[in-house]
Amino acid sequence: MNVRKLAIVAAIAFGSAYAAQAMAAKQLVIYTNSDEEAQAAMKHALDANGFKGKYIFQTFGTAELGGKLIAEGKNIEADLITQCTYYIDSIQPMNHMFKELSFKHDEIDGSQEPYYVTFLGNTGALFVNTKVLADEKLPRPETIADLAKPEYKDKISVPDITGSSTSWLMTQALISAYGEEKGTELTREIEENAGDHLEMSGSAPLKKIRAGEVAVGFGLRHQAVADKKKGLPIDYIDPKEGNFTLKEGIAVIDKGDKTNPDAMKAAEIMGLKSRPEMISFYPFAIYPGEEVKGEMVPAYPKKFPEKLTLELLKKHQEEVKDE
Repeated sequence: MNVRKLAIVAAIAFGSAYAAQAMAAKQLVIYTNSDEEAQAAMKHALDANGFKGKYIFQTFGTAELGGKLIAEGKNIEADLITQCTYYIDSIQPMNHMFKELSFKHDEIDGSQEPYYVTFLGNTGALFVNTKVLADEKLPRPETIADLAKPEYKDKISVPDITGSSTSWLMTQALISAYGEEKGTELTREIEENAGDHLEMSGSAPLKKIRAGEVAVGFGLRHQAVADKKKGLPIDYIDPKEGNFTLKEGIAVIDKGDKTNPDAMKAAEIMGLKSRPEMISFYPFAIYPGEEVKGEMVPAYPKKFPEKLTLELLKKHQEEVKDE
């Protein structure tokens, strides 16, 4: 190939790469910690409201994304993020990186968070494999504290508080019911009882329950309800200590004059227009007019008395691990 042809090929290649970069530059970059169902609901809402082909989702673990937000601040590549609300509440005073929302998003209780729109809530509960429970001749637990009893040694699976925010729902319930000292001690004993079935992922305990590797676990309530509806030998138990909930929110990165002009509208669509589909996967009412019925309603809904922050999570982690 002569020099002229090489130059033409190089120019075309360069032009294609530049065009691809230009197209990407126009797209909204969305960093998310959400699972597949939540992302699907947000994408469906965006596509139905004029944003099809105009956005990119990048998925991170909750702690991983939290670390990026803390370290990078306003210099982060993302235009919008979805994250546990306790992260957003904790990071905003540090980095002042989220833009005040310009649309109404009053929740059922009348509150309206200035820097994020809440789009889902995850509620904790116990669940069991009814067949394994019967085969092992184990009693059906009624409380989370029951899992610290010796008969459940190596028969349970729970998430590790240092690896999963789902575990924090369990610790919040124990501390709220029994006090900080006893509650953290019980969490520690339960983690020890889990042994090799102590998991760094919030969804892992239910997977082990499904596989019949253990009899009892703790995790997200709606997942166990869905399994029971499918006819699997799975049942859920609302613990008497309470069903606690963690919320996730959508925030717009404040980059001053460089803030993506479409980010605010996209946040409104993702947060509010996705709710009809979102609530079918995550049955937790957030906005006026929403209602959760039947078995989707937890028996003992409770809210932790202190504001949830990264500092509070770290404190509980250190107490449980006795650091």
